[in-house]
Amino acid sequence: MAETPSAPATGGRLTVAQGTALYVGAVLGTGVIALPALAAEAAGPASLFAWLLLVVVSAPLAATFAALGSRYPDAGGVSTYARMAFGPRAAAVVGWCFYFAVPPGAAAAALFGGAYVEAAVGGGGTTVAITAVLLMVVVTTTNFFGVQLAGRVQLALAGILVAFLILAVVLSLPHASTDNLEPFAPHGWTAIGPAAALLVWSFVGWEAITHLTAEFRRPARDLPRATAAAVIVVGALYLAVAFAIIAVLGAAAADADAPLGELFAVALGGDARWLAAAAALLLTFGAMNAYYAGAAKLGAALGRDGALPAWLTRGSVAGEVPRRSLTVNAVLSFLALFAVLAAEVGPRPLVLLTTGSFVTVYAVGVAAALRLLPRRSKIWYAAVVTVGAVVFLLIMTGVYLVWPLVVTGAALLYLRLRGDRGRGTPAGPEASSPAGAAGTEISAEAAEVGRNDIRA
Repeated sequence: MAETPSAPATGGRLTVAQGTALYVGAVLGTGVIALPALAAEAAGPASLFAWLLLVVVSAPLAATFAALGSRYPDAGGVSTYARMAFGPRAAAVVGWCFYFAVPPGAAAAALFGGAYVEAAVGGGGTTVAITAVLLMVVVTTTNFFGVQLAGRVQLALAGILVAFLILAVVLSLPHASTDNLEPFAPHGWTAIGPAAALLVWSFVGWEAITHLTAEFRRPARDLPRATAAAVIVVGALYLAVAFAIIAVLGAAAADADAPLGELFAVALGGDARWLAAAAALLLTFGAMNAYYAGAAKLGAALGRDGALPAWLTRGSVAGEVPRRSLTVNAVLSFLALFAVLAAEVGPRPLVLLTTGSFVTVYAVGVAAALRLLPRRSKIWYAAVVTVGAVVFLLIMTGVYLVWPLVVTGAALLYLRLRGDRGRGTPAGPEASSPAGAAGTEISAEAAEVGRNDIRA
């Protein structure tokens, strides 16, 4: 059996604490401010089982991606793992699924944050729209100065955020009642499945940080530590907040547009929606910050590898800022937001469309792990355990898998039109640039480690 690769310096600057904060922000995100209500509407108090299921599943899933990231630190993330395991076409597909899922996901997240601000200050749709636009502007600006600044900002936000949520739970639980847990499954036990499909949004994020693995000082050492800490923090907070919302609010939880705000109102005995709005803004910013950082790095890597225009390549090397890819992601996110506002579409379909793409990324990533990680090792068995859960999530996503199928067709069409026959080499004038050359070198080294693991 091959040993875990040593932990050479990558040129990155992220610490374990910053990495943990990025994980917490990416995974905890906006799910905790909106989805407890949507899940309660779908399955009642039985939705707590859906939360527990996904917490349990997230542990081996997070460990799998951490193992891949620590062995093969590269801005391509899951796309790089797919390339090593299945070839460049699979890499392009999974890369596109992630990259083009971030804009609609960002629009939905910004709207969640805007809804909390509107609940606190009023102003209707105008307040929601202005808040969403400002969130996107601030997140884009933060990432424009590099992932180190994003990591520092995320570390500060994570501490404040965790304190907010613990405060909400501790102060509201004295108002909980077991009567609010009855009937426990008002829509039947089968409703747990659809509730879990909704809650996938709350647990995507373990794959987002894979695009930042090369930005860690020592990925092989730091990634597992950051992942383990994040799994514990995120799992505990999700379960505590979800239980408090149902046990305190009861049936009203299903109808609450801002359930965390209602929780604060009960806890503090007055109108505390402004406090919930502050927590919601922190959550929203944290999630968008992590995803913008990951998507920007991924876009640069896809440009380097020929799956997107080579113009995006700059920024694929650790320590560089992928401003071109970040700009494209920001523009697409604004377009998605403006389209949603114009069409007056709620966030629910956006959530399901986005999670459909991320579940597809999970499926390919876990399949790649089975080929790349040392067979019959502990982490390989963790990936095996995750396969069944990912298949379940694919089934539960149902019709919303149409979006990743459309993206898959577009990715393959792009490769066909540009004449890429799957060699995986960068195309265009930047192929010989330092960024492109360094990126190719990273992929080559990672591929050699992968082959050694497979042979072992």
